Amino acid sequence: MQSNAKTPKEYISELPEDRKEPIIKLRETILKNLPKGFEEVMSYGMIGYVVPHSIYPSGYHCNPVLPLPFINIASQKNFIALYHMGIYSDKDLYNWFVSEYPKHVKTKLDMGKSCIRFKNIAHIPYSLIGELAAKMTAEQWINIYEQAWKK
Repeated sequence: MQSNAKTPKEYISELPEDRKEPIIKLRETILKNLPKGFEEVMSYGMIGYVVPHSIYPSGYHCNPVLPLPFINIASQKNFIALYHMGIYSDKDLYNWFVSEYPKHVKTKLDMGKSCIRFKNIAHIPYSLIGELAAKMTAEQWINIYEQAWKK
């Protein structure tokens, strides 16, 4: 469910009432914990956290006009999604997250390659998401990204 919102606040204002609070809380958690160097934008119709062109002028190789994506959050039809490219690209980070998740949530982890799906908004592990957001700097993400796509 992509939005045409121009700002994160506009995106949130368009959400159904039951989705506003969890998205606001996810946004606040990410902003509080994300290392310096990332920038909040609207990206792919979602709230995104990217490495801006001022830090990584090459941009995203699929479309260099776009900054390098890192994290997105979105309200989808049946769940709230957190897309984290670091989990997709860094096996150690992935393993850490998968092992930590059961310590925070009793339900089974619902996860794709980079997408973590929260079907029950009462079970979003905000503190774990904060830890995840803090684990990778923009410089580390750029290094991992360049190693992955330049192969």
